[in-house]
Amino acid sequence: MSSEIKKSENIKSCIILCGGQSRRMGQDKGSMIIQKKPMIKHILSTLNHEINEAVIVLNDKNRIDKYNQFINPEDYDYRIKFVEDKIKNKGPMPGIMTGLENISSQYSLILPCDSPYVTKKYIKTIFNEITEGYQAIVPYHDNENKLKTSEPLHSIYNKNIISEIEKLISEDTLHIKGLIEKITTKFVLIDNKKILKKEFRNLNRPEDI
Repeated sequence: MSSEIKKSENIKSCIILCGGQSRRMGQDKGSMIIQKKPMIKHILSTLNHEINEAVIVLNDKNRIDKYNQFINPEDYDYRIKFVEDKIKNKGPMPGIMTGLENISSQYSLILPCDSPYVTKKYIKTIFNEITEGYQAIVPYHDNENKLKTSEPLHSIYNKNIISEIEKLISEDTLHIKGLIEKITTKFVLIDNKKILKKEFRNLNRPEDI
């Protein structure tokens, strides 16, 4: 475990979203065994030595208990906190909000639990893109349409967007790209050199494994 962190501006946070219903996969994705260990543990291992804290957002206390059984915080050099999604079955936007409410820093990287191909290089690269004045750092694939080809679930967000998320949820506007349109966003090209396209591969269905 890392030593006590004193200055919030020096903290690197990551929010891992595990609150989905996994309808297409047919079972909880984060705890699925991929290459001999639960999928989320691939992400947790990659985050070692790259961040100071991880907030894992789960959809209920039963799932929190389940994850506590196979995730040992002592295996990692950063703090791990399990939190229950405040608003359930409304997609990832409430999960992002819940996570941002529980971080110690101003910014956090968001990662879904079903993206085991994210690398340490990507984590370093995206954190280095944080620029004062921007509320989001969002990778995208195509210059012709940055928003449409963006990857909002592999992005960094400032916790000062919580009130904007609350407003959108109250209006039942749950599409994250709608959030990105409303905040100050820095788009970063996925160029297959500095940032690799394979980092964003998700495992959504049994045939993806």
